Order: sequence, then structure tokens, then C-alpha cells
Amino acid sequence: MEKRDPNYQTQSPVLFIIFSRTDTSLQVLERIRYAKPPRIYIAADGARTTVPGEDVKCAETKAAVMSGINWDCEVRTLFKEENVGPKIAISSAIDWFFANETEGIILEHDCLPAHSFFWYCDRLLEKYRYDTRIWLISGSNLLKGKKWGDASYYYSHLTNGWGFATWKRSWDMYDVNLSQFEESEVRGYLEKIFTDKMIIGQWEKLFRETKSGKINTWDYQATFVHFFNNCLNIIPNQNQVSNIGFGEGAENTLNADHAFAAISLEEMDNIIHPKLMLPQKEADHEVLLLEFLPAIEHQKSLRKHNSARRKFKRWLKSLFKKS
Repeated sequence: MEKRDPNYQTQSPVLFIIFSRTDTSLQVLERIRYAKPPRIYIAADGARTTVPGEDVKCAETKAAVMSGINWDCEVRTLFKEENVGPKIAISSAIDWFFANETEGIILEHDCLPAHSFFWYCDRLLEKYRYDTRIWLISGSNLLKGKKWGDASYYYSHLTNGWGFATWKRSWDMYDVNLSQFEESEVRGYLEKIFTDKMIIGQWEKLFRETKSGKINTWDYQATFVHFFNNCLNIIPNQNQVSNIGFGEGAENTLNADHAFAAISLEEMDNIIHPKLMLPQKEADHEVLLLEFLPAIEHQKSLRKHNSARRKFKRWLKSLFKKS
């Protein structure tokens, strides 16, 4: 068992990705400042010309964050002058980070870490540094205190990018355009990982919409790359990162009542490592049900509706035939 010093200062560099929300950015920066990383990389996309006043908000956020870095550290910045959207802005920021570092911690402006998150990342980055079975160390546990096994963390097939740590060796596998995978092959790949047809269907849809650009994101690409390379990710049994960005002001996470919104943080005082490296498939299934159930229920409802409409049309036709 490894025990945490409450005044621990992280050894890992941190990439902090910001945009236009000063409120959440400063909350996250306060936690980073407490951990005092030796190197901090700040990345920001440019403001959208289609959103009035966003240029001012972006400038205010950058100024507030830069003035808040008041510990002894090396600071590097990557501020885009024009908006390129989250897919390119975030993936290129991580590219830049790993062009300079071999491993590190990545936080977005709305991903609030526990104080112990940095220690947890440092310890596991070191432990699994050369173990290519592990792709990513997530800070988020989306099951709200439900524990899996007796260790401090478990292994998963799922990726969560709301605060994580990883290595350049993993990121080198990343493919922002999913160019190495064909849509016609994906269902067969997914059927080797999942058995639930509804979940397979949802992942197939997400792959298609991500590859086509309909979904403007960076993180599903990471999920598919590690799915199809049979990698594992690490999930803490005590939630280390909370997404505080749901609701007003968010880009995508608009529902403040979402099951994954603002999950309580838990400080991790020690680390107990699992005895076996096996994925907790039941935990993955529970997370996917929470994530996909609204879409699945909507599809079921549509099917029932369409079926009822077809029956009604057949009934109408039968009336006309009789007349």
C-alpha cells in the first residue's frame, strides 16, 4: 500500500486546456496551483466569430489563468488566433504536449480534480510506464461511489477524458480522423468486445458520425483506437475528477441534471493495486447503460411509434378495400 502526503507536489507536467469560461477555469487552476507541477502547458482555441462577445470572454479567461500561475514552474502556451473547433483544438494541443513530454496529466477547464488526483496520476504513470497494455489513467468514476474489487482502481475497456494521464507511447496511436478503420468493418470489431446489440449499435453510430465529422470531438477517436488495439484503461474506485461544466455556458454538456454532472470528489489517501489485470466488464456495462440509455429508449419509442403507424395504415387500407 502506498500512502499520500497531504502536501504532495506533482512530479508530472500538466496540460491545461481552456476556452471562454473564466469561472470553471479558475476553479481548476486553484487545484493545479496547489499541486505545483514543475511544467504547465496552457492551450486555448480561438474565439468563434459567430458568437458575439466570445472574443472578450476568451481573452479574459486567458488573462485570468496566466496571472494565476504564481508558483515556480516553466510555462508554455499555445493560443490559436482563429477558432478550429474542439476536435482539432484539443487533439492538436495534446499533440503539442507530447511533442515536448513523454508522459503527463491533461485537464480541461471544466474538469475539477481532487487534490489526490495528481499523486494518483504520478504513481500510476510510473508503475505502468512500460506496460503497453495500459492506454490511459482516468480520473473519473461515473458510478458515484460504487466500488469494483478491493483495490483503489480497476481496469476498463472504456475511456473517459474528463481529467486523465497518459504517455506519449499511447498518444502516438491516436488517429484524429480514424483513417485506419473502415465503417464496414467496425461492427465486427465491436462484436468482439461487447455482446449487447443496443450498445454495439450506439458505438457503431458514434463511429460513423465521428469519422464523417458530424460529431466534432476528439475523444471518441481515442476510445476507438484503444478498443481496436485491445488496450485497457484505469478507473479509480474513488472519483478523482468532477465535470463542473454541465448546464448554462457549456458547449455540449447542456443538461445540468445529467447523471454524470458534478459527481462528488473523494480524496484518495492510499493506493492498493489490483492483483489481476482483468477488465471489470459489469462496471463498463453499467456506465454504458447510463450513457446510452436515453438514446436507446428513444429508438425503442420510435420503433413502437412507427409500428403503430404501420398498423393504422393497414387498417385504413382494409376499410377502403371493404368499401
